[in-house]
Amino acid sequence: MTDSRTPMATGGCQCGAVRYALYVAPQNAHACHCRMCQRATGGLFAALAGAPKGDFAWIKGAPRFFASSNLAQRGFCADCGTPLSFAYGIPEARIYVTIGSLDAPENAAIERQYGVESKLSWVRFCEATPQEITGADPKAAEFFAQMKSNQG
Repeated sequence: MTDSRTPMATGGCQCGAVRYALYVAPQNAHACHCRMCQRATGGLFAALAGAPKGDFAWIKGAPRFFASSNLAQRGFCADCGTPLSFAYGIPEARIYVTIGSLDAPENAAIERQYGVESKLSWVRFCEATPQEITGADPKAAEFFAQMKSNQG
């Protein structure tokens, strides 16, 4: 079944095999410096922007998924390897896309930095942007205490 809504943002992988649509403007744009995001993207941090899962759709092809932990999955193009998405496996969670995979990444300005306990000491990036240590909030700490990494 096709979605009749008009996408507010679209994106996809390098080779064009996988495309997605967000039916709301990208939300909660952030950089995550946690070690899992560094390894998942092969970069200094992951730059992500999200939408409620009901306002997101894969519109061409389908990504492959890797469960980077028992709590989350990361989507990527099996053909070209582009990291595309991140989502916790809880229904109320958002799905996040890599800002670099958006067709208009300029529209997803970073609002916050997470996982700054793993931020590399020599990285100077969005220094005035609010920063948060993973699990600093008691509810988040309880959630992350259940995490078991599947990264090698």
